[in-house]
Amino acid sequence: MPAPTKPSRRSRGSVTIEDVARAAGVSAMTVSRVINKEPNVRDETRQNVLETIERMNYSPNTAARNLAAGEATHIGLLYSNPSAAYLSQFLVGALEAARESGCHLVIEACSSTSEAEQREVARRFAQADAEGVILPPPLSESVPILSELEAAGTPIVTVAMGQLHPNALNVRIDDYAAAKEMTEYLIGLGHKRIGLIRGHPDQIASAERERGFLAAVTEAGLRKSDIAVVQGYFTFRSGLEAAEKLLGRSNPPTAIFASNDDMAAAVVSVAHRRGLDVPRDLSVAGFDDTAPATTVWPELTTIRQPVSAMAAAALNLVLADLKIRRRVRSGSSQEVILDHELVIRESSGPPPAEKAQRGELQETRA
Repeated sequence: MPAPTKPSRRSRGSVTIEDVARAAGVSAMTVSRVINKEPNVRDETRQNVLETIERMNYSPNTAARNLAAGEATHIGLLYSNPSAAYLSQFLVGALEAARESGCHLVIEACSSTSEAEQREVARRFAQADAEGVILPPPLSESVPILSELEAAGTPIVTVAMGQLHPNALNVRIDDYAAAKEMTEYLIGLGHKRIGLIRGHPDQIASAERERGFLAAVTEAGLRKSDIAVVQGYFTFRSGLEAAEKLLGRSNPPTAIFASNDDMAAAVVSVAHRRGLDVPRDLSVAGFDDTAPATTVWPELTTIRQPVSAMAAAALNLVLADLKIRRRVRSGSSQEVILDHELVIRESSGPPPAEKAQRGELQETRA
């Protein structure tokens, strides 16, 4: 005779408090009192209810009770990010917000690019106790995951998605404006030969940053031959390869803008290996203001993206949406755009020719 199978979380969750009450021959209120260990329940009735709960494998849905009170207990966070620094800041922000709100995060990694595997991970989340799911980049743009969660009716919050997904919530900064501001800053220093290292080609934010960069150089009237754009993938190694391509040109850029800090740190490393001084010979700028921005020498000029605040905003957004869904049975699309900041540090300065001209001018005045 085969051994009995253990009920799954889903099968356990399918038994309701009303089912237990009918099987035990008591009211649902009595079952609730027993579960919550309230007094005024006779010992034989309490024992009967507890035995019925055990026999039927009933699992009290504390998440549903808290949601009815306006609070969710379990929020899923599905992640896969090539930048450990970005992910670290994001998790810190999400965990701190979860602690303050009293909910719990169900965190799972999904590093596979297989559509089937991504769908399976999303399906597990939809079948678990997670009332909503937060998707930081790059999974915020995964069609298999988004479609699977949407089909299950699970509230979704995408983070750093360049455009609002239908029936979803989104938290981001204005990547276009941020990249344009950084490029205008470099041009303002006197740089006319500028290189850009793109982010991962599958992410909308990468395209938005490139669009902001190109808008700034076009408005400044810089020559196309002096502008170089090479592909990166938000990883340190891809930054090394991109920097070698840019600095190996016959007329290399005097400034390189990398689409995240990991790649910008790689540019600094390549510059040092080639005997270039940063920023005297080459200015370097990054994006995000994560740990690498202040652990490399010189420290990076970068765009501060409030990663931790974005994670906290995503959590609060899904909790607010869950309260709305509890009342009206449906959520709504909503987007929160947080402010970015241009942070100027030691890795940027005027181009070499500009410095030489300034030195000659000072000698003439002397």
